[in-house]
Amino acid sequence: MDYLTRAKYFRTKKRLGQNFLISEDVLHDIIDFADLSKDDVVLEIGPGVGFLTELLVKHAGMVIAVELDEEAVKVLQELDAPNLKIVHQDILKTDIAELVEGKKIKVVANIPYYITSPIIAHLLGEIDDLNNKNRACIEDIILMVQEEVARRIVATEKSSGKQYGLLTILSQFWADCSLLRIVGQRSFYPAPKVTSALVRLKVNDKPRLELSDYTHFRKTIRAAFGQRRKNVKNALVNGGFDKEKVQTALKNLNIDENTRGESLSIETLGKISEELCKLK
Repeated sequence: MDYLTRAKYFRTKKRLGQNFLISEDVLHDIIDFADLSKDDVVLEIGPGVGFLTELLVKHAGMVIAVELDEEAVKVLQELDAPNLKIVHQDILKTDIAELVEGKKIKVVANIPYYITSPIIAHLLGEIDDLNNKNRACIEDIILMVQEEVARRIVATEKSSGKQYGLLTILSQFWADCSLLRIVGQRSFYPAPKVTSALVRLKVNDKPRLELSDYTHFRKTIRAAFGQRRKNVKNALVNGGFDKEKVQTALKNLNIDENTRGESLSIETLGKISEELCKLK
């Protein structure tokens, strides 16, 4: 029985953002990108009825599938796989480090698009969360997300439009991010209204920048991107920073006050944060 026919047997729930991946080519591409061996432990988020799960258990040593939908859990329990552990739980309420008992894991997921940012934050921790237990367990993350979101994850300050922003910095602060492939709407059932994409976040042991105050940096970038139509000086001032200190910091770094936050690299934003720290 093909994936589409099997998917139609299941009553999908729009409130859970269920769009099952039914493309055999894309499913096998995910397995190839994950580069699995029998030594690998995989965390699959939102496995649904298990089309990808079926392949993961054949290639990985252990698969831990975290699924919120009780009906989907019942379908997953029918899989004959001794190396599959099914956890009926909300991933955002799951202590991943405790679940995997400190083992290094790979995360593979076709996630509900409406909670993409919270899931990434849960996996990586915030910018100032230097000792995040979840991140410490993860070496590689492969996610299916909206193409628009994928472009934001891999964006730079030179990207067009509003792609570069807080999600970019959160993702790239802890991981090397790359877009693996675009995935069309017909690869899913029911078909979403948007084009999708596979992205990889290769998790690093250290943050992208070495800073004296990471909480201050988090405040700085939130202010810099808080009002995109304003220049960086006004955005920082409106974000709670002292006007004279902002002007002094920008002058010391030879940054034009009229520059907008989205045109500044992560490294430059880090320098602004550090300069403002000195002027406290």
